[in-house]
Amino acid sequence: MSGTSPALKPPADAAQPVRHQDAPAPGELLGAHYGQCFGCGGEQPHGLHLEARAGEGVSVTAEFTVRLAHQGAPGLAHGGVLATALDETLGSLNWLLRTIAVTGRLETDFVRPVPVDTVLYLEAEVTAVAGRKIYSTATGRIGGPDGPVAVRADALFVEVKVDHFIDNGRPEEIRAAMDDPDQVRRARAFEVNP
Repeated sequence: MSGTSPALKPPADAAQPVRHQDAPAPGELLGAHYGQCFGCGGEQPHGLHLEARAGEGVSVTAEFTVRLAHQGAPGLAHGGVLATALDETLGSLNWLLRTIAVTGRLETDFVRPVPVDTVLYLEAEVTAVAGRKIYSTATGRIGGPDGPVAVRADALFVEVKVDHFIDNGRPEEIRAAMDDPDQVRRARAFEVNP
């Protein structure tokens, strides 16, 4: 992105990202990390229901359809919803690193309007890692995966411990997630938080 702030430029000694050996295989659907997540959760009636797939290297693709509940101006997606879709897609990259991380900074460019009922095709990749900092970039296209760019973003994610969620989340939801008898769902709720 031109004009990217210095906070989103990796330092000269940053490492190339390395896909974790236990990361989902390319083409594999990542699924929701938490059912109540506004970005990817299936239990959110007005959520994005964004579906991300592992790509090659440390990349993902994702799609979501802009619905009436996602409007800002009449018939057009709300800019905050588009930023959320980018953030969710960028956060999904952490599955490939097998790292618990949260968004530290997100800079978004809105290139063209996105009408209601449009499918937004998203691509994201990690560009560098420096200590606990993960640098990444994403684009969202309309009209197909090779269509014109509608939105794009650069992001900085910061690795955290699971205590970040336990210490800061609302106790009722933390308790419910921790008491989930499904061991996989319980672990995923705290693994990645875009």
